[in-house]
Amino acid sequence: MDHERIVILAHEKFPDGAKTALGVMRYGDQEVRAVLDRDTAGDRVHDHVPDVDDAPIAGTFADAYEAADGEVDALYIGIAPIGGGFEESWRDDVRDAIEAGCDVVSGLHYFLNEDEDLASLADEHGVTLRDVREPHDDLTVATGSSGDVDADVVLTVGTDCSVGKMTASLEIVDAARERGIDAAFVPTGQTGIMIAGWGNPIDRVISDFTAGAVEEMILELGDEHDLLVVEGQGSIVHPAYSAVTCGILHGAMADGLVLCHAAGRDAINGYESFPLPSLSAYVDLYEDLSAPVHEAEIVAGALNTKDIADDGAAADTVAEYGEAVGVPAADPVRDGAGAIADAIAETVMNR
Repeated sequence: MDHERIVILAHEKFPDGAKTALGVMRYGDQEVRAVLDRDTAGDRVHDHVPDVDDAPIAGTFADAYEAADGEVDALYIGIAPIGGGFEESWRDDVRDAIEAGCDVVSGLHYFLNEDEDLASLADEHGVTLRDVREPHDDLTVATGSSGDVDADVVLTVGTDCSVGKMTASLEIVDAARERGIDAAFVPTGQTGIMIAGWGNPIDRVISDFTAGAVEEMILELGDEHDLLVVEGQGSIVHPAYSAVTCGILHGAMADGLVLCHAAGRDAINGYESFPLPSLSAYVDLYEDLSAPVHEAEIVAGALNTKDIADDGAAADTVAEYGEAVGVPAADPVRDGAGAIADAIAETVMNR
């Protein structure tokens, strides 16, 4: 079997509220047999998202499994409610998947393996519940050795959460590979882990071990590739998640940073009483915070222009963003990440 055949659960959230589902569909090598969404059941994926492989949308796992002629290996939980909880309305679908002999893969903070009902059912049917947000037990503090690997390391950093750091990271890896650079993606969040099939879920790691969890991944890959692109999390000014951002920044000991931003965003998403600093302030903040551990400059910018319909207006906004940050910039989805990869090659890999 070349690819895992999956059904993705995205009830009442597809497509706009199903970040994990869309990430797996765009960047994973899984074969998506169906999407579960009660609100759009009977539609096709292409009715809503034209730039991924098409698949039917079903209202239940049982319907999806029947439509796929039973050729399903796993059910992926493709949405993450605030707090990462498990919605009881999903239970029947998860149980049906287990009883059909399918593994269940989840990025929730709620661990399926700690749900007695689901865990016992999985044991009965000989399937695996994969809680990708559960860190392994032997993480330790960082030793400060990420900077010793042979690979150059680039980290995507953000002006806020949900500005496209994972997407930018994956697009940069693809663009680098197109240019003959041996690049690898280093996942730090649940969606990235579900796409890549490995990684450390940094937002579930004990604070003292955050930098060490990133360092562990850098050391694992750092002598096997020429470029590592580390997926950033949160923002250094975020009132809730800045600690995760700082831990990744220092653990990665990056050689270059790519600043990610969402066009039109002027306040912290969900914390609108906190306005975003100026773009130039972010450059200083990230570079100054990096310097005592490992000097790194902002070498490129990635701008998310999905809310701008007109291509010309989007291009103008990207140009303005690049000028404000003082580095080459692109929307890695709309434009491709070629300009960003070129900037990394010139400023990080050729020095």
